[in-house]
Amino acid sequence: MNTGTMTRVALMAAVTAVAAQIAIPLPFSPVPFTLQVLAVVLSGLLLGPLHGALAQGIYVLVGAVGVPVFAQFSGGMGKILGPTGGYLLSYPLAAAVAGLAAHAALNATRGRALTTSFLWGTAGLAIIYALGATWLATVTDLPLAAALTQGVLPFVAFDLVKVGLAALVGTAAAPAVAISRA
Repeated sequence: MNTGTMTRVALMAAVTAVAAQIAIPLPFSPVPFTLQVLAVVLSGLLLGPLHGALAQGIYVLVGAVGVPVFAQFSGGMGKILGPTGGYLLSYPLAAAVAGLAAHAALNATRGRALTTSFLWGTAGLAIIYALGATWLATVTDLPLAAALTQGVLPFVAFDLVKVGLAALVGTAAAPAVAISRA
């Protein structure tokens, strides 16, 4: 891995940390509204599956050791093991899945690149929801339906907008960051 790639990976981990701080707690859910989905999907789209997953893995690891990079300036294993830990742990896999569109964003027509990026980004979002809601249900002893009601349904529309925005930015920036893809 060259210095440019390492820099891009570190930058996307930092972007995710910043996106986590744009957080709105919801009174009916332990899951806050943040911009992390945008950063997770964008890291995959810009860096490809391997380096996008690496960026998110670094983000989760940095937070797990106690650096306050998670939502509302929190960090530590308590967050990983808490109600929102499944969402956090899903980020490397979600970025890898979204990153499957990286090649299309670089080599396809703009319309096809946008569509492909949005579809793979949505698949990454589905992974975040699946792991996050399952973990939420397990940790809080909620029925899965209640976990979906609290941890998925309030976020779907906004998260699809974030995926769309990530697809737009990823497609526009793909030629500039193509060197970081392996």
